[in-house]
Amino acid sequence: MTAAHSRKANKAKMLVVDDEPDNLDLLYRTFRRDFNVLRAESGHQALEILSSQGEVAVIISDQRMPEMKGTEFLSKTVPDFPDTVRIILTGFTDVEDLVDAINAGQVYRYITKPWNPDELKLVVDQAARTYDLLKQRGEAINLLQNQHWLVMEMANIAQSQENAVKALPAIAAALQKVTGADGTALHLAEDGGLGNDMGTAGAITPTLLKQDPLVADAITAQGLKYNADVARVSDADTKALYETAEVGAHGAIPVLFRGAVVAVISLQWRRSYEFTDTMRDFIDMAARQVALTLACL
Repeated sequence: MTAAHSRKANKAKMLVVDDEPDNLDLLYRTFRRDFNVLRAESGHQALEILSSQGEVAVIISDQRMPEMKGTEFLSKTVPDFPDTVRIILTGFTDVEDLVDAINAGQVYRYITKPWNPDELKLVVDQAARTYDLLKQRGEAINLLQNQHWLVMEMANIAQSQENAVKALPAIAAALQKVTGADGTALHLAEDGGLGNDMGTAGAITPTLLKQDPLVADAITAQGLKYNADVARVSDADTKALYETAEVGAHGAIPVLFRGAVVAVISLQWRRSYEFTDTMRDFIDMAARQVALTLACL
């Protein structure tokens, strides 16, 4: 799936900021089919929206607004959201502010008003593609660093722990760190099912491994199984299980050694989580490292 197709399927978030309601509505109508469009009538309101909604792919802001110029607002978003791509709309010549903002990396492009919808759509599509590339590059770098750390940490665990059972909490903590999960649980497997021994690290609910039918599917398939978004779970009982546990996403990963499942990892997030191809490959690598560590013990 291409980045553009993925974006349309998932509707990446865009924030449009303009103090004139008519302009704001026009921007919303222009992009609502391809993006989840958030609207703000001032820089202050836009900052509040970002604080509550989190990162967006693209910001389009008018330059001339009361209390806070568009360039000033955009500069405030850089520290928390460096990958967000920023576009400024300007109806007058304010060269100094625009040049400074562009040179500082705060503005990707500026569009003069009245803007042409087709031109703006083209610029926004390029901006969204740039955002996708930035996120992919950042994710790849982080995963490489985490992979190196995990290999070293697993070697330390294998050397410092007496047996597999005592090593489980340390392994779970390492997996939580490298995956960014809100909670992790790890069970040894016995006779095609789960044993009683368990290691956890911040697990939202350690018992989810024994209650979620996803785990049995992962053991049978000998591969990663996951629910990325509880809201999309069709089975009522499973959905109720997640909601009671306040889990938004769950991944179940069997740990294989010599063709047999020796343990199962539970990765839990409080919100929905995107299992990208890169992350799935990384989780598979992490499971192999766990298998080697348990084999050493």
